[in-house]
Amino acid sequence: MATLSTKEKLFSTFSSLKGRFGWKNVMQAPRISKIVVSVGVGSQKDKKKLELITDRLEKITGQKAAPRGAKQAISNFKTRQGDVVGYQITLRGKRMNDFLDRLVNVALPRTRDFRGLSPKSIDSMGNYTFGIREHTIFPETADEDIRDIFGLAVTLVTTGRDKAEIQAFLEHLGLPLKKVDVGPDLELAPSAADRSKKPKKAKK
Repeated sequence: MATLSTKEKLFSTFSSLKGRFGWKNVMQAPRISKIVVSVGVGSQKDKKKLELITDRLEKITGQKAAPRGAKQAISNFKTRQGDVVGYQITLRGKRMNDFLDRLVNVALPRTRDFRGLSPKSIDSMGNYTFGIREHTIFPETADEDIRDIFGLAVTLVTTGRDKAEIQAFLEHLGLPLKKVDVGPDLELAPSAADRSKKPKKAKK
């Protein structure tokens, strides 16, 4: 059986999940509006290192990275206002779909000791953010020297507002999420202190 592309999965979201959530209109189904890939470089000043990061990001996403400057000077971090502290790429349309295809089908399965993504990072605005420790999980940069490895953050911006719907939507797209309920009725596990308390005996 052939693997469906991200574009095909997005097209089938409404038909696949309408029965579960009672959607009546196709516009009720969540969609991905954009994907933001970002890397923080902190107080890194080595030009070769910064050039390597921007080059690898361009290879991974197929788009040039935009620098992000510090909004204020912080002496402890040796940064001045306007210094480059990171890079960001915003993907939409075909590049967004292609990146998500490679992320789900190629990159994440190559992650060392991978146990799934946590759905707890889904926020009330419909965004889902997760981190990638090593950029070398993407085959375009697999032959990297260990000293040049860096991490990155990926944010999927969706049109959804309900966390349970967004979790089901992301799973429909193929993201390997851990089985954790993120709905409003989530019952928290008792803390260690609560578990250690012995139940009081009823008075006779």
